[in-house]
Amino acid sequence: MEDRTYAADAEPGDSATVAGWAHEIRDLGGIAFLIVRDTTGKIQVKFEKDEMDDDLVETGTNVNRESVVQVSGDVEAEERAPTGVEIVPESVEVVAEADPELPLDPSGKVDADLSTRLDNRTLDLRKAESKAVFEIRAEVLRSAREAFRDLGCTEINTPKIVATGTEGGTELFPITYFGQEAFMNQSPQLFKQLMVGSGLERVFEIGPIFRAEEHNTPRHLNEATSIDFESAFYDHHDAMDACETVVKAAYEGVAENCEEQLEALGYEDFEAPSGEFPRLSYEEAIERINATGALDEQLVWGDDLPTEGEKALGEDVGSHYFVTDWPSEIKPFYIKDHDDDPDLSTGFDLMAPNMELVSGGQREHRYDRLVEGFEQQGLDPEAFEYYTKMFKYGMPPHAGWGLGGERLVMTMLGLENIREAVLFPRDRQRLSP
Repeated sequence: MEDRTYAADAEPGDSATVAGWAHEIRDLGGIAFLIVRDTTGKIQVKFEKDEMDDDLVETGTNVNRESVVQVSGDVEAEERAPTGVEIVPESVEVVAEADPELPLDPSGKVDADLSTRLDNRTLDLRKAESKAVFEIRAEVLRSAREAFRDLGCTEINTPKIVATGTEGGTELFPITYFGQEAFMNQSPQLFKQLMVGSGLERVFEIGPIFRAEEHNTPRHLNEATSIDFESAFYDHHDAMDACETVVKAAYEGVAENCEEQLEALGYEDFEAPSGEFPRLSYEEAIERINATGALDEQLVWGDDLPTEGEKALGEDVGSHYFVTDWPSEIKPFYIKDHDDDPDLSTGFDLMAPNMELVSGGQREHRYDRLVEGFEQQGLDPEAFEYYTKMFKYGMPPHAGWGLGGERLVMTMLGLENIREAVLFPRDRQRLSP
């Protein structure tokens, strides 16, 4: 359909061919209207029954909603039409007839629950609100990539089938790989670290990660999109600076380029974060959470931050913020400890503001201490020899982080469930579609 005209581009005086979906039919007796919807919007097709061929009128007004149609005719001005123009048809073709009974209403007049929407994602994304989420998601990833390039990064792709888990533990999906046991990768962590020891030095990756975690909540997935960064000759302060830059760039890209999508979602005053993100030490974070009185029991050193604690602290801070200087014992083996305090790590999290978005830190680049870290966490260093041996050959100091792509979109748009930010979510109950 090389001569196709999009609905938003049709101008009075044009002779146009518009292709899309039959959104709505309004029959007013002597005159009827077919509303055709395409990716740019809707356009009205007018049928004056007494002045048109009966077959043409019947085809255009008896078509089932959501059928694919192609309409050709002259475009005329009509201020009462949704877009100020309408087509007077010369031909109407039903390209693909839809069943009269639809599992959900793409017009949005009848609400559908999330499970029904996910079971029928193709239909669901015909709704302006649902489509807007994924157009915004695409802009988030585009803006992030641009920010990474401005930071001097090279984009990489690392394996998703691996011989060992990034962090060990039970959150692994095992698979059979030509008679050997293998796993779906939890994170590109070890591979991106190897790259900063190569000639690339500063890298990023946007790709899937897989975690067989038991959580079945509105914020957890078993297949997610991770936005990862790693740089040689960076410490944890530098990594937080880069993280703040990328997150703000994603918001700014959406604010500048997604006005129509934000309007569809009901945003009238969407703004990118301004000012520096506060940086709270872990010790300060648990003190402030305890002071809110939100928890039944006071947090003590070494506790992870519970969901209710994160919410209370987020309300107290009122913006994105970092939690820094976590206890070494609750951070992964590859996170470097402070030189002057081995009980304190350089690990950090970015909160947004009531949910963790990012986990990062400076990495341990010294071979002997890296191996000690494996042993302390009950991991066999020999199983990770492909990784550890490269630290014998001159591995620079380095730092980085991983950002949850869906969580970024979810918190940016205030979505109630992270599955709304995934086309085809994978969780404990959902393997299809």
